[in-house]
Amino acid sequence: MDDRIGEKFQRYTKYERKRMPRGSLDLNRKPAMYKEYPDARKISLSPVDRCGDMSLHEALLRRKSLRRFVEAPVSLDSLSCLLWASSGIQRKEMGFAFRTTPSAGALYPIETYVVANCVNDIGQGVYHYNVRHHLLEELAPGDFREEVADAALGQRMCASAAVCILFTGLFERSAWKYRQRAYRYVYLDAGHMAQNLALASASLSLGCCHIGAMFDNEINEIIGVDGTRESIVYMSVIGHPGVYV
Repeated sequence: MDDRIGEKFQRYTKYERKRMPRGSLDLNRKPAMYKEYPDARKISLSPVDRCGDMSLHEALLRRKSLRRFVEAPVSLDSLSCLLWASSGIQRKEMGFAFRTTPSAGALYPIETYVVANCVNDIGQGVYHYNVRHHLLEELAPGDFREEVADAALGQRMCASAAVCILFTGLFERSAWKYRQRAYRYVYLDAGHMAQNLALASASLSLGCCHIGAMFDNEINEIIGVDGTRESIVYMSVIGHPGVYV
């Protein structure tokens, strides 16, 4: 690997007045806005009226990275709130569905997957969050705690947390409009979503920690994506806070 590839990416994707991308968008080639698994078992999620009773100010004060959790399940209603807050549809206007976080060009290139370790009313396994219908699609039942922890460079909090939220980039959604600069926007979008997730977790008195260190291909294999067209970009773990001694 080129040990200066990050510097080159930053340099080659800059916008400069005399060197801007040219050409018009081909609307017939615009990628689909939603990824769905039509053959997967569906699990309904409750509509979200409120995400806790905490003020934004208090949630900001309470937000912190927590890496120790007690062995207690997270409710399915709480998971519904967390997914909606980070990825869900907030309103519909003029035929467009806008979400709870901003996205460059409103293209929403981030997909959300759930590794449920201990969630009430659903079994352990890997799920995909269907944004359009606010439901879970079961991809692979089973206990993936050790696989996810190992793939996250051995971070044991992935095994002790009740839920792992995995954000992937479906890069063509942004690249259709922004070409190579799209990769910048994909990572920004993931950051917006993770912050909403952290604040929603705080509002529900849950602990949350974000993870950027992982063996990408191993996580991609767990959730069944190819690593090129779609790949993991960010992870978060959530659970009931443990006691530090």
